[in-house]
Amino acid sequence: MTRAILLDIEGTTTPITFVYDVLFPFARAHAQEHLDEEVQRSLKLEHDADIQKGLQPPPWSSGALAYVHWLMAQDRKSTALKNLQGRIWQEGYRRGELHGEVYPDVPAALERWHRTGIDVRIYSSGSILAQQLIFSTTRYGDLTRYLNGYFDTTTGPKTESSSYTAIATAYGLPAPEILFVSDAVRELDAAAAAGLQARLAIRPGNPLQPPNSYPTLASFEES
Repeated sequence: MTRAILLDIEGTTTPITFVYDVLFPFARAHAQEHLDEEVQRSLKLEHDADIQKGLQPPPWSSGALAYVHWLMAQDRKSTALKNLQGRIWQEGYRRGELHGEVYPDVPAALERWHRTGIDVRIYSSGSILAQQLIFSTTRYGDLTRYLNGYFDTTTGPKTESSSYTAIATAYGLPAPEILFVSDAVRELDAAAAAGLQARLAIRPGNPLQPPNSYPTLASFEES
């Protein structure tokens, strides 16, 4: 029995093009404006860790912005970067320059699940703030009223089973009663290893995934 649904965002509730063609370029263009002392301190800690790991980020003497651009180029699931991007996007949404985007089948599905008592939450590598901004500013209205919680990289990597064990604990439900939907097989593998149900989102433009046996979902009208 499914009592809860955990949703990825990119390629699952929201087109990948919105993330890569709208949000990421906007963050890159406005990053310098938001590099205050607190943000730079967080970035410097991560930069130091990269050096210790033998990676080759731009020298810190090149400036924090050069490191931010390096992280963005790798699509690094960095907590410091994601928090910075969330702050940038918040300002863009506030000024009306950004609006959240979801697939047309998402609002009705969220409302239906909410009405039937299914606990729906979000798990994305984007910060919790960034997640809330997407769902609160769509052309369908504020969809956050249908969402009971959010998880990001502070919970753990999306490709590690321990992250999903922690999420099941947060739900207060047995793992097999939670369905996770994502467009990435590696994430589904981690969720399944933790005991969650898993379904692969097949949306237009999603990257081809390795062979797998997960049930697929092309639209939430099927759920």
